[in-house]
Amino acid sequence: MTLFAEVRHLSSAKAPLVLLHGFGGIGVAWEPVLRRLDPDLPLVVYDLPGHGCSLDADGVGHAGVMARAILGDIDRRGISSFHLCGHSMGGAIASLIALKAADRVRSLTLLAPGGFGPEINHEALRRYGSAVEIDELALALAAMFASGSVPDPAGLDRLAEARRLSGATDRLMEILRSFLVETDGRIGQGTLPLTSFESSGVPTRLLWGTEDPILPVTQAKTIWTGAEVTLLEGAGHMLIEEAPEAVASAIAAAVEAG
Repeated sequence: MTLFAEVRHLSSAKAPLVLLHGFGGIGVAWEPVLRRLDPDLPLVVYDLPGHGCSLDADGVGHAGVMARAILGDIDRRGISSFHLCGHSMGGAIASLIALKAADRVRSLTLLAPGGFGPEINHEALRRYGSAVEIDELALALAAMFASGSVPDPAGLDRLAEARRLSGATDRLMEILRSFLVETDGRIGQGTLPLTSFESSGVPTRLLWGTEDPILPVTQAKTIWTGAEVTLLEGAGHMLIEEAPEAVASAIAAAVEAG
């Protein structure tokens, strides 16, 4: 089964923006950011393998497996060059795509990406990945936001609908197991080959919330030289909802520069 993506304006001569959501999310989660971007911007907004309408698509696995699947789908669509933005696990996938296809990626925008250090709140991710109904999802998501922030009710409805699909939570647990590793009795995440990125030449912007409860903001220090780093004071992990203006501004600047 092929990947699902919402596409807009791909007939434009401009390079499209490819958006990759995080673990357990769906493509429509990007709406708070999309409302703040140029409505004529060409877009490819994926449901990642094993998520939403791509539940049974090829490419379910760790970030490297998903990166190959996404890049293959981009090729299938005949897209020669593109801008790329990913959140959390989607940020790890986006990073690997940029490493594999540096000559085609016009810009890379990363939102609290996975793989930048071993530390990860895997217990919160397990609760989130196994939640189905709206009240469960609301509680699980609250642990991923900064204190005082709450998820959007409309977004919860759409997410619950996706989680009710047969096998959805089983698939998410499979994906979670694929990127968690145990070292000396501690569970963490696999890390990216960060030393390989500096020579890629891809213009990179990194955004990270200072109150991120899933991936510690200290991991932002491991970004390669030359990247533009923005720390968002008081924001948690869910930057698409918590800081849509800052995210949209970073993406717009990346697209305009590239």
